Amino acid sequence: MGKLLVIGCGGVAGVAIQKCAQNSDVFSEICVASRTKSKCDAIKDKLEGKTKSVMTTEQVNADSVEELIALMKKVQPDAVLNVALPYQDLTIMDACLACGIHYIDTANYEPEDIEEPTWRAIYEKRCREEGFSAYFDYSWQWAYKEKFEKAGIMALLGTGFDPGVTSVFSAYALKHYFDTIETIDILDCNGGDHGYPFATNFNPEINLREVSANGSYWENGHWVETKPMEIKRVYDFPEVGQKDMYLLHHEEIESLAKNIPGVKRIRFFMTFGQSYLTHMNCLQNVGMLSTTPIAYEGQQIVPIQFLKALLPDPASLGPRTVGKTNIGCIYTGMKDGQKKTIYIYNVCDHQECYKELGSQAISYTTGVPAMIGAAMVVSGTWSGKGVFNVEEFDPDPYMDMLNQYGLPWVVEEHPQTVE
Repeated sequence: MGKLLVIGCGGVAGVAIQKCAQNSDVFSEICVASRTKSKCDAIKDKLEGKTKSVMTTEQVNADSVEELIALMKKVQPDAVLNVALPYQDLTIMDACLACGIHYIDTANYEPEDIEEPTWRAIYEKRCREEGFSAYFDYSWQWAYKEKFEKAGIMALLGTGFDPGVTSVFSAYALKHYFDTIETIDILDCNGGDHGYPFATNFNPEINLREVSANGSYWENGHWVETKPMEIKRVYDFPEVGQKDMYLLHHEEIESLAKNIPGVKRIRFFMTFGQSYLTHMNCLQNVGMLSTTPIAYEGQQIVPIQFLKALLPDPASLGPRTVGKTNIGCIYTGMKDGQKKTIYIYNVCDHQECYKELGSQAISYTTGVPAMIGAAMVVSGTWSGKGVFNVEEFDPDPYMDMLNQYGLPWVVEEHPQTVE
């Protein structure tokens, strides 16, 4: 049906590419491009004889708009799936604009250098006006709305799990279960064990920056900011058990506050074990989570990038990770004049993911929705001109594909709520 250009070849990309290859009716051609072409060639070789999709590979530096434009002109895809780093969202969007090609990603933009003066000035203004201080937000990409409208193309933002599936769950809940949604609690539980004293389940640079930052939530039309790990709750997750979880800032709060009419409160919680938190606090205290370059023996090094080189590659955790994830949303609201509460969630088994695709469940739960979002765009099931978040479209076909491609979901009535 269409040609997809996938930019990136890490853990999430590996899942997304394999799932696209399973869906050759939509993706008749798939080109995989990355800074390291050998990674792209390896996944192409892995899929040899297993897919009807025509597979090709290319090399590209996704920091370079010129290289991206040249690649897109060469490949001529119908859409680009960005599963590289959030740092590269804007360069890829710029190239898509220049070439008139639809854009899809899984996470919103954040800068690699948070001390860069132009970005910093805009960031500090946003902190004052909006009331949250996370380094990532949607303003940079939402600003492309008119440009994409004029170009006659669409950008689909945030089609991972959270953001992504959690946002589609919200649209589904509103369509089928509520007249109005009043509160949303997004719960992200990883009950897996990889056996290392300390490792991150996705890019360490992004993960550690996110977790060590201030938390925040949306309540009554404004942001409430909290100190890192200040708010802790305990929740008994279906198929995983009782876990400690902590309130974080997360990007889908921002888009859901805009797109779910009348919602009064949105919070995001993620589970962490004590060992993880102890390691993270120690690393932060000695400056290892800093993104500011330092001079060391005549060279400039970025501490968190050096730490990333020391930690296990998240893509390597699959064979040794056991246990399950549970990610979903608890909704309260009104239906036919009555109060209503439901919990929509997915449970994913780390070892089952590894048996199928050679990945752990964190990459799987992000990579599958990345493919589904791309399928929505390439097939024309979701269409429009401009910049969109996934909850702005009909959730039903997306929810159907979650069941079809390995992320079945459950709707639980009258669940345990979060205090």
